[in-house]
Amino acid sequence: MEKEIFLCAISNISSGSCHEDCGFCTQSAKHHANIQRYRYKEIDEIISEAKKAKASGAVGFCLVTSGLGLDDKKLSFVCKAAKAVKKEVSELNIIACNGVANLEQLKTLKNAGVDLYNHNLESSREYYPNLCTTHSWEDRYKTCLHVKEAGLKLVCGGIFGLGESQNDRVSFVKSIKSLNPFTMPLNFFHPNPALPIKANPMDEDEALSIIKYVKSMLPNTRLMVAGGREITFKTKQSQIFDAGANAIVVGNYLTTTGAEPNKDIQMIKKAGYEIALYCDA
Repeated sequence: MEKEIFLCAISNISSGSCHEDCGFCTQSAKHHANIQRYRYKEIDEIISEAKKAKASGAVGFCLVTSGLGLDDKKLSFVCKAAKAVKKEVSELNIIACNGVANLEQLKTLKNAGVDLYNHNLESSREYYPNLCTTHSWEDRYKTCLHVKEAGLKLVCGGIFGLGESQNDRVSFVKSIKSLNPFTMPLNFFHPNPALPIKANPMDEDEALSIIKYVKSMLPNTRLMVAGGREITFKTKQSQIFDAGANAIVVGNYLTTTGAEPNKDIQMIKKAGYEIALYCDA
């Protein structure tokens, strides 16, 4: 149904211990951003967050860890968390977002109850070296191919407003299209004084035009406006749906605070849309 909006919530289950140098990310230890840092969140706390997400209307629940990718310990923890959430809140679709991963690791996540895997390209192949030097864009793309091979649904998008050119945006969206993801998250850069990237929030109308362009290129992909929504779109948040978005992140993000879910729900209904009760992932 075109008038349905899907809600997704995020649980940052391992925060701020990343040794990569991504210039857009406050979780990089190299930038010394003022954020919460912890190795692993308690399973009971993750379950509590999942129950709150479900009560707020979310159909997706994303388990996010910081760092380049999965090792045995992290893989085991994510699997434990996924199984626990599935047991207590079976209606939620579990999304894992744990960095680069190989085929066997992704199959292990699937067997643990993970339904989708989120790994973003972030920007174009050409512009990515300006954003990160400690791993390559190709590493990210390869992981996305592994996700599909493992039988998980792919969630893949990126960030706009990092200083990229219009040509970079076209190249980036073409790469996303080549992967044909189930969902594409559209993040908009959220400035932080600790980050090496210095850019102001994007103009609302420019951001809306990006959503329209992406929708024209990926008409059958679920478009989820995620990080930076509140500071980018300000009073025009409800217009993202008319532009082509049909999903948003509700509640808090990884290291920034989001709106209260009930306010987002009111905004969605006032715009003439309904909250999706089920996800076909």
